[in-house]
Amino acid sequence: MGIKKYNPYTPSRRNMTGSDFAEITKSTPEKSLLEPIKKNAGRNNQGKITVRHHGGGNRRKYRVIDFKRNKDGIPAKVLSIEYDPNRSANIALICYRDGLKSYIIAPAGLKIGQDVMNGKEAEVRIGNCLPLSEIPVGTMVHNIELHPGKGGQMVRSAGNSAQVMAKEGKYATLRLPSGEMRMVPLNGRATVGVVGNGEHNLINIGKAGRKRHMGIRPTVRGSVMNPNDHPHGGGEGRAPIGRSGPCTPWGKPALGLKTRKKKKSSNKLIIRRRDGRAMK
Repeated sequence: MGIKKYNPYTPSRRNMTGSDFAEITKSTPEKSLLEPIKKNAGRNNQGKITVRHHGGGNRRKYRVIDFKRNKDGIPAKVLSIEYDPNRSANIALICYRDGLKSYIIAPAGLKIGQDVMNGKEAEVRIGNCLPLSEIPVGTMVHNIELHPGKGGQMVRSAGNSAQVMAKEGKYATLRLPSGEMRMVPLNGRATVGVVGNGEHNLINIGKAGRKRHMGIRPTVRGSVMNPNDHPHGGGEGRAPIGRSGPCTPWGKPALGLKTRKKKKSSNKLIIRRRDGRAMK
């Protein structure tokens, strides 16, 4: 998918870019696979803001994505490639031979009319979903299951892929997009290929209003707040933060603090962290 530029008829339009949606073949979603989304603007059931900078935005419907891909042995034909407002990747509408329709994440190179398949018997081909035990070493995969049968949880955003590096015992070793090397159960499933819409990260938003359409509210610097609102606030003019390091609004260190639990059960499955260090 390409990037389109706009004529600079206003200052905000000068550097704005957007997707040309060249891959999109259908503009209206499949009604049977839509669900409503209830907005809460980052608030919990008590009405308190628990996630800041959320609110507003355009109305959306959720597209029900089949992350499990557990309908084995039945070929499915790709009917269309569609836009999904809820994720950076595009989605593909597929129809199985028995008439069931579902959405999957669209990998790069998936074409309309192509057949995709799930299960052990499927070929190692773009769009097919297989157990990692059946995928050769060196293959690029996405939509990877951490727990067999739960559905794909890793590597689902635009342009991402993981590489199968090795297989040993009950686990396959994957190199994730972050550079982390991690072991994943061999009986967990993954989809062959790289997630499409790889140029998504090159889009320049251009103006604040476009961000508001996405449901993202402004972020205010702590240094311009009052001291009762933020640890960085207060002082005359542009004052330094007055602490040894930057803090969150609640006084916790903002940079460099490790928040992962040292005794987390999945630590033993991580061979090398994304910073290049080996797990202890």
